[in-house]
Amino acid sequence: MKTQTSKADLSAKPKNGFGFYLKRDWELYVLIAIPLAFIVIFKLLPLLGLAIAFMDYNPILGFSGSTFVGLNVFKEMFSSAEFYTALRNTLVLNIFDLICGFPMPIILAVMLNEITCTWYKKLTQTLLYLPHFLSWVIISAIAYQLFSPSTGIVNIIIGTLSGKDGSAMIPFLTEKWHWAVMYILLAVWQSMGWGTIIYLAAITGINNDLYEAADIDGAGRWGKIWHVTLPGIKPTIIVMLIMALGRLMGSNFERVQALSNTNVTDFSEVIATYVYRVGLGSNRFNISTAVGLFQGIVGLILVLLSDKASKAMGEGGLV
Repeated sequence: MKTQTSKADLSAKPKNGFGFYLKRDWELYVLIAIPLAFIVIFKLLPLLGLAIAFMDYNPILGFSGSTFVGLNVFKEMFSSAEFYTALRNTLVLNIFDLICGFPMPIILAVMLNEITCTWYKKLTQTLLYLPHFLSWVIISAIAYQLFSPSTGIVNIIIGTLSGKDGSAMIPFLTEKWHWAVMYILLAVWQSMGWGTIIYLAAITGINNDLYEAADIDGAGRWGKIWHVTLPGIKPTIIVMLIMALGRLMGSNFERVQALSNTNVTDFSEVIATYVYRVGLGSNRFNISTAVGLFQGIVGLILVLLSDKASKAMGEGGLV
């Protein structure tokens, strides 16, 4: 007859220490050490440089030789009209980026999920993923070739069709309002295919029994999308939206720098270009560090508030 092991006996057994598991699973610890080292070296150690935002920093003298000035750097930053221009442009462009760009991967993922032809679905996915692997330098070069006012292919075609001597002279990238529209559309084109990966993975996790039940209830294709697919990926959509809100204060330097020109500086001057111009161009490293710290704090606040609002409405959050 087998004897039952009491809780006291289990608690009396010696517990294995960290060395035991390290020896047994050392390969896994080596694998996890690589990303941990990356985070420590490139994410945590650079946080020590935030002290520059509170100093009259001199690269030659270093931290020990630079004078501590407290919040004077932030006072100078908030009194700069150029900073507010960069902040305004960053927020406006990112808000329109969010409005136009965030729904597109969701719509595209749902459309791809409805394709039944396997080879056509794979081909479409591959073609949609390709723009993600192009740098913004290449994308901007292609854009200027296509949308140049006098020699761009698009303008030539529009001009020919409208009978204006082969050129319509629409300033797609040389006038600030047209540039802002192209700036958003090019980003949507570049990122929407890659963004579908997460949503397609979420769709594959939906129980097929729900679709069968919808068929029994007489739901058509649109009905199954609305009542099964979208509710099934709603937690993923919420998490991605919260993360996107956290990037609302950020800006892609390569994207702005590659697409901007002297005619659109009223709109193309964002925080990333402001930090580059002031920090490296004028050697005001304390100002650029203060701006970066301000960005990070605002981004963190936006993430926490959106996560809290999501949970308050009964939805899931990041954790």
